[in-house]
Amino acid sequence: MTDQHVLDGVRVLDFTQHLAGPTTTRLMAEMGAEVVKVELAPWGDQVRNVGYVKGGRSAYFLSQNRGKKSLCLDPKTDAGRKVLLDLIPKFDVLVENFAPGVIGRMGLDWETVHALNPDLIMCSISTFGQTGPLAHRPGFDYIGQAYAGVTGLIGEKDGPPILPMVAMGDVMTGVHGLAAINAALFRQAKGGPGQHLDISLLDSYFHCHESSVAMISGSEGRFEPPRGGSHSPGLAPLGAFKGHDGYIIIIAVLHQWDALLEVMGMPELAIDPRFAKINDRVKNRYELVEIIEGWIMSCDSDADVIAKLEEKRIPVAPVLTLKEAMEHPHLIERGTVRTVTERGFGTFQMPGMPLRFSEYANDLDLQAPYLGEHNRETLKDLLSYSDDQIDQLERDGAIKAETIPDAAAG
Repeated sequence: MTDQHVLDGVRVLDFTQHLAGPTTTRLMAEMGAEVVKVELAPWGDQVRNVGYVKGGRSAYFLSQNRGKKSLCLDPKTDAGRKVLLDLIPKFDVLVENFAPGVIGRMGLDWETVHALNPDLIMCSISTFGQTGPLAHRPGFDYIGQAYAGVTGLIGEKDGPPILPMVAMGDVMTGVHGLAAINAALFRQAKGGPGQHLDISLLDSYFHCHESSVAMISGSEGRFEPPRGGSHSPGLAPLGAFKGHDGYIIIIAVLHQWDALLEVMGMPELAIDPRFAKINDRVKNRYELVEIIEGWIMSCDSDADVIAKLEEKRIPVAPVLTLKEAMEHPHLIERGTVRTVTERGFGTFQMPGMPLRFSEYANDLDLQAPYLGEHNRETLKDLLSYSDDQIDQLERDGAIKAETIPDAAAG
C-alpha cells in the first residue's frame, strides 16, 4: 500500500458551498487531491455556522470540508478578482455550484477560464443545469427531487408526499460530478482537451427511475406507477413488516417466495389463487402482509424472525434508527461510521469514505480549515506573493482570515 493516493498531484479550485459541490471536492480531497476552497468574504461558506456548533465550529461544515485549504477573498474587489484570474492557470479542475450565471459575474465564465487555461476541467453543479427553461431558478435537493417525479412516488397512496430525511440528491449529484471529473481527467491524460461539465440535481434524480419512465412511455401512458407506501406496488412480498419491537424489511420475490413459505410452514400458499403468481401476490399484497405479520408475531422475537429468514438466505433487515446504525459492528469495522477529531470541535463520528482502493489508505488524516487559514500559503506558494503584498490585501479587505485559537494552531 502506497502513501500517495489515486488523485495525488491533481489541484482543484473549489468554489462550492452547502452540500452537492462540497461532496465532490471532499471526495477528491479524500483521494489525495489538493483542494483550495475559495470562500467569499467576509463570511465564507454559509454552512460554517449551520446546525450543531461547538467551539465555534459547525459539525455540518467540518464533515463536508475535511482536507481542504481555505482561501477567503472578496471577488468584488479588483485585487481579489486579479488573484482568482492569476490562480486559474495553476489548477487542473475548477468546481462551482452557484446558480447559473453567478460564476460568470465573478469574471470566471467558461470562456474566460478556458482562455486562461485550455487544459482546465470546469465542473458546474446546479439544481436544474446550465440550460433549459428552469435553469436560472433557485433550488435545493428537494426542489430537484420534486421536479424529477421522485417525491410524488414517496408516501402512502392517499396521503401527502413524504420527504426523505437524508440528502440523497445532493450527495448523489456530488458523486455524479466526481464521476464526470474523473472521466474528463482520464480523457485529458490520453491527450483530450479541457472541458466544461454540466451536472444537475434534476438530471441525477431523474436518472434514478430504473424502469418506470420506460414503462409509462412504452405503454403510451396506460401504466403509471402508484405510490407504494410501506410495500412495493410492483413486487411482493417486498416491504416493511411490523414486528415485535419495530419494523423488518423482507424481500421474498422470485425463488425466495418458495423459501419464505418453507420458513413460515405455509406450503399451501403456493397454490392459493391469491398468491400463486407474482402478479397475484402484488394485487393481493395487503392480504399477504397480514399473513406474514401474523407469522412474525408467532415467532419469539424480531431477532428470531431475522435468523430464520437469513438461514434460508431470504433478504431481510431490521429497520434501524440512525443511532442504532452508528453503533452497528459491521458499519464500524468497515469504517462506514468513522471517528475523527477536529480542531476546536473535538472527537465525533461522521460517514466514512465510501470509495475503497486496494492500493491506498481509505481514511486519510485530514482537517477542515478555519476561514482563510490558507490565504498566505496559497498566495505565496502558487503566486509568489510577498508578505508585504499579502498584508496589503488584508488591509484593503481583498482577503480575510479568522483568528485561529492557539489550541487549534499547528
